Amino acid sequence: MRSNKLLTIFVSLIYVFLCAPLIIIIATAFNSGSVIAFPPKGFSLKWFSNVFSSDTFMTTMAISLKVSLLATVIALIIGIPAAYALSRRDYRGKAVVKNIFFSPILVPGVVLGFAFFKFLIIKLQLDVFLGLLIGHTIIVIPYIIRVIGSSLENLDFSMEEAAESLGATKVKAFFLVVLPNVTSGVIAAFMLAFINSFNNVPVSLFLTGPGVSTLPISMLSYVEYNYDPTVSALSVILMMLTVLVMFVVEKTLGLSNFTK
Repeated sequence: MRSNKLLTIFVSLIYVFLCAPLIIIIATAFNSGSVIAFPPKGFSLKWFSNVFSSDTFMTTMAISLKVSLLATVIALIIGIPAAYALSRRDYRGKAVVKNIFFSPILVPGVVLGFAFFKFLIIKLQLDVFLGLLIGHTIIVIPYIIRVIGSSLENLDFSMEEAAESLGATKVKAFFLVVLPNVTSGVIAAFMLAFINSFNNVPVSLFLTGPGVSTLPISMLSYVEYNYDPTVSALSVILMMLTVLVMFVVEKTLGLSNFTK
């Protein structure tokens, strides 16, 4: 009985630790004062108005959405076949190939961002947007391979073999049998990769340039020179959008059915 009470207290403290920052951000977003303060002094929605009236925030949000979406789609095109090859086939050097694909999450983001900057922007002289897109694609590929690979490892490949025995080609069997059975993994990988790309700071910090910046970098720059709750309001908006997306995905695709 005593151990159960201690466990309950411990779990409650963890929830407080995780939720307290979010509660503080939400509270400060509605603060009527001119600086971030907790507890808030009064109630106001003017900081939300500041977000939508800021050309910088709106422009960089559009760029972030565009880069994150394109990078995630490209990473899926590369990552799904790679995850299939790593899960389905055994060959010499498989461990080396897997380590190469997972290396972007093993290297510190600042080091990776500087390396991309030196190679993509300085040496290859690529366009800033294209360099940013390539950098984000590379950093989200490991998430795609890891999540989809886990789904493929739990798949019974005898279904694919049965489809091939009935006359289907390997490509047709993959699209008609394998891919539909890992739909939940693909969706989860898409969401995880998109969120990581959208929120990325270290790589984006090195690859952004004049006229091309991402929302997290704009928020970082804003906080350096301003201490008003506009950034808190923007954070609340992003949290609401994330919750909305998860709600729509759950209601339309029923991800809980795949994870039970």
